[in-house]
Amino acid sequence: MSGHSKWANIKHKKGAADARRGKVFTRLIKEITVAARMGGGDPDGNPRLRSAIANARAENMPKDNIIRGIKKGTGELEGEVYDEILYEGYGPGGIAVLVECMTDNRNRTVAEVRHFFAKSNGNLGEAGCVAYMFDKKGMIYVDKSTTTEEELMDLSIEAGADDVVENGDQFEVLTAPEDFDEVRENLEKAGVTIAEASLTMVPQNTIAVTEEKKAKALLKLLQSLEEFEDVQNVHANCDIDEKLLEALV
Repeated sequence: MSGHSKWANIKHKKGAADARRGKVFTRLIKEITVAARMGGGDPDGNPRLRSAIANARAENMPKDNIIRGIKKGTGELEGEVYDEILYEGYGPGGIAVLVECMTDNRNRTVAEVRHFFAKSNGNLGEAGCVAYMFDKKGMIYVDKSTTTEEELMDLSIEAGADDVVENGDQFEVLTAPEDFDEVRENLEKAGVTIAEASLTMVPQNTIAVTEEKKAKALLKLLQSLEEFEDVQNVHANCDIDEKLLEALV
């Protein structure tokens, strides 16, 4: 399991449970609404919206839900106006944590996020305190059962990807942010089945977490943040030992 995307891999394992709680659809609708508000309702001219719609379809979101989300974003239907906010802080063991939020109530969101950090013996920091430790990357997940590493590597590099990494039962295709949409679309045109794709923050370096107590506290913080309705994504520079992770997740 590659350290650079450790928390991303944990989140993927939690995906089914999140879906049962209705978190996935809520986050996808928010992303569709904000993308449409910022770049217009035509996905052909709005890469962010096009990507959000593709992710929604991958989760089998009904077409009507997608259309309503777009119309709320363009103002054709009434809906909440969400602000995008990035919170930064440190979790147990000095782990750097980035929390991407979309909210219609900034005061509520910052109070809850601060509470989660404090409860886990972490602390919410000032803007810029940990963001410099991460690089923005495109991440495309492809199940191993659908292709071979050699075939995916050839298609990905030809499409403009930076690298392909083996990670558990999946391959991860990494791209520069500006190449993400083109790589994703070219892979889809080539018949590659994409399990999940998004722009994410990848840590430049990771910190090993080997103590069970610290790992448990860190996972509790990250999971609490993930389950909070105002949170879209959580990124951390942790690298939890494989056996320890399996015991705790």
